Amino acid sequence: MSDSNPSILSHVSIGTNDFEAASAFYAKVLATLGCKEIMRHPGAVAFGREFPEFWVQTPINGQPATLGNGSHFGFVAPDKESVHAFHQAALEAGARDEGQPGPRPEYGEPYYGCFVRDLDGHKIEAAYWDMALIYELYVEPKEHG
Repeated sequence: MSDSNPSILSHVSIGTNDFEAASAFYAKVLATLGCKEIMRHPGAVAFGREFPEFWVQTPINGQPATLGNGSHFGFVAPDKESVHAFHQAALEAGARDEGQPGPRPEYGEPYYGCFVRDLDGHKIEAAYWDMALIYELYVEPKEHG
């Protein structure tokens, strides 16, 4: 798997205090980005396109799930339309808006994304990166420099 997985991360896990609600929320929202449930264990479910990259689970230590201050989870969107679909699906599933879909000049010209808070309060993001523009602005100038 490591030879064909382009991610630098094996996976990330977030805690939930309502496993069934969180599982249903992420199944609906991540489907807008071409993700699906990859595997499930009691109290844990993994989502991804091909690999179990994003886990939602009840904390193993039995304590309540809490939020990480300053942390958020960004998901790759294949296009701007998917960013909008992600945002809409999240709001319909009970998320709280933290930033409408659109460009964020402070993140660079190639970025287009949105932010929401999931049912447990975790901040999540869908981001589309214009790869042609990334190469034009950041990669190719370095190759010629």
